[in-house]
Amino acid sequence: MTTRHPSDPTDIARLQRLAESGDAPGVLRVLRTADGLSLRDTARITGKLATALGFDNLSEAATALVRDPEDPQHLYDFGYACVDRGAAFLAIRPLYEALRHVPDSPLARTELVAALEAENRHAEAVELLEAHLATLRPWPDRYLLAFNALLAGDPDRAGTHFARLPVPDDAQWQPAHARLHAMLRRTLALRAAATPHPFDSIAALGGRLVPHSAAATSDAPPAPAPLAPDDLRGWHFALTGGILTTLSPYGFAIMRGRYGLLQETPGGVLHGLHRLRLVLARAGLRPRTVSLLPDRSSRILGRAAARLLGVPAEPFDPGRARTLVVAHRLDEADPDTLRQLRDRTDQQILFEHATCWTRPPAVGADISTLLGQFVSAPWSARLRFSGDGAAQGPPDDRPEQVIVDDLLRADPTPDPGDGESPADPDTALGRFVTTARDEWLTGPRDHLPSPGPVHSPRLT
Repeated sequence: MTTRHPSDPTDIARLQRLAESGDAPGVLRVLRTADGLSLRDTARITGKLATALGFDNLSEAATALVRDPEDPQHLYDFGYACVDRGAAFLAIRPLYEALRHVPDSPLARTELVAALEAENRHAEAVELLEAHLATLRPWPDRYLLAFNALLAGDPDRAGTHFARLPVPDDAQWQPAHARLHAMLRRTLALRAAATPHPFDSIAALGGRLVPHSAAATSDAPPAPAPLAPDDLRGWHFALTGGILTTLSPYGFAIMRGRYGLLQETPGGVLHGLHRLRLVLARAGLRPRTVSLLPDRSSRILGRAAARLLGVPAEPFDPGRARTLVVAHRLDEADPDTLRQLRDRTDQQILFEHATCWTRPPAVGADISTLLGQFVSAPWSARLRFSGDGAAQGPPDDRPEQVIVDDLLRADPTPDPGDGESPADPDTALGRFVTTARDEWLTGPRDHLPSPGPVHSPRLT
């Protein structure tokens, strides 16, 4: 079968028909990989899609760019509208073109940085900003330089630029300054503790006291060095302030500890609760209650956590102190609840079992069991596979207390995985909590849409 290039007139006509029908996923999927498509054709197709979806600002900007694809104002307006409508990848090319015409435009440069940041192209944003160091404004330009340097995995460069950044007079930038300062403090705490511990491998080798040279003979690869490009737990804490308690034991060379699709078992969920208890104990935290969010999965998980910890479970109250708020997935919580969780109350701890890493929730959890793109709880509707293919099975509609009883009777032994991923014993997590706890549970629970410098492929 012959595959036509996206610039083929027939393919362009097909894309325009898709756009006119309002098929946003279909059109954007093709446009994301259509490198050979001219900017005029890209704008024409995007404009038809915007018209079908009622996005007037993007439709008008696209129409103007089709008329004159060399006009820097039209290029900027189209890029701005693309970022505004959540299609940042479409903005990058026209904004680079706008800067080619007007190299010193702070508007075009800042909007291009926003587009690159939204696409997790942080190193590219740093390169762009450093090329214009002499003309950068302190806010937001130099802040964006330090911020993207950290998200690109370069804490030294981020620290250097942050040290030259004045404290903002404008109140709108003060939270951003405080957030970046906290991120750098967490980074420094992890780097200060980067010296290997002599007993790192005891648990992984059956509790025998052995030197590192003996541990190195294991078939599994060693655990990542602190803040290495594959240190998912370290970077998750540095950037979000949350403690990640488990890493996927499958495909570490590709997924780096994250999950793509996961259909959980009761034992896996219980293992996550045991890890939660370990974190609380190592940090010296003793919540008096478990606070239940209203969705069914969070109620089930919260009741199980309360029984494991030996404390009562109560409906969520945003003003309650010394409580553990339990969520299965925060993206199932309503917006009002998320707003109430952003600013922490006294000794309130937010635990999310399955944190989505491709579309992180509006608030960052203090503790997460795992990072997954698509995660199904054992009691939710799940894919079932047979000789005829896959089909969605029904959810477990038994009473919640029955499911909780089954969950607490499950075997919490962690999944051994594929044997090619680093071991992650309780001792390693415990030491991490000891290192992190002085910089943990401070400040607001900020939203961070970027996965940072630890890269994993996404399911599409």
